[in-house]
Amino acid sequence: MENTSHASPLRDLPWKIVWITGASTGIGREVALQLAARGVKVAVSARSVDKLEGMGGLVKAYPLDVTDVKAVRDTIAKIEIELGPIDMALMAAGAYAPIDITAFEPEPFAHMMQVNFLGVVNCISGLLPIMGKRRAGRIAWIASVAGYRGLPKAAGYGPTKAALINLAESLKPELDSIGIKISVVNPGFVETPMTKGNDFPMPFLMKPEDAARRTIEGLARGKFEVAYPTRFVTILKIARVLPYSLYFWLIKRAVL
Repeated sequence: MENTSHASPLRDLPWKIVWITGASTGIGREVALQLAARGVKVAVSARSVDKLEGMGGLVKAYPLDVTDVKAVRDTIAKIEIELGPIDMALMAAGAYAPIDITAFEPEPFAHMMQVNFLGVVNCISGLLPIMGKRRAGRIAWIASVAGYRGLPKAAGYGPTKAALINLAESLKPELDSIGIKISVVNPGFVETPMTKGNDFPMPFLMKPEDAARRTIEGLARGKFEVAYPTRFVTILKIARVLPYSLYFWLIKRAVL
């Protein structure tokens, strides 16, 4: 069973076996490395096979495209056979493309929804039967503070993250009743290949190592929402309750 006490999570992690998707770069990769350094066996998945190699003895690669439902279920079964029961799964696979209103096409919207949202749904569908049978386990996924409210240039990315936040809120009560815990991770801007090409200011930009540490700490404490950095999260949560007239006025002044 998962220990959700407030003892230092970095000294006493509650998992023996963790599965992470999107583990070739960014937060997913850093979480895998930090967990392995603490003695946790980590199964890592991503499409970039070469980037999954050489991550350490406690990290085992399971290449995967999360948009392939059958491959997801086969991978979960293989991990359970080779490593043992998955205590926690972190879905960190993601795609991002800024939306240019002068070249507005449906393809990037469909791709981001397929990877960011349905990729998580595919993984949940494979995990629920085995975790439900054991009445134990935690399923977590990376959403974003961009899912709190609509932001310029995030018209494709933001809705997928809003959907992931809503998904977590919708599933939590029912999954609690069968012993499965849900967490949603909402980072701010993190220095990753995904954000490297942004041509706009990124306030409170974080290093992936710090984001990974905060993710692990929050999940180890059993938090439903793990959100960081605190100041940026606070600003955006306040913005979430503003009336539209004031919100759009502020956004135009701050971003456009």
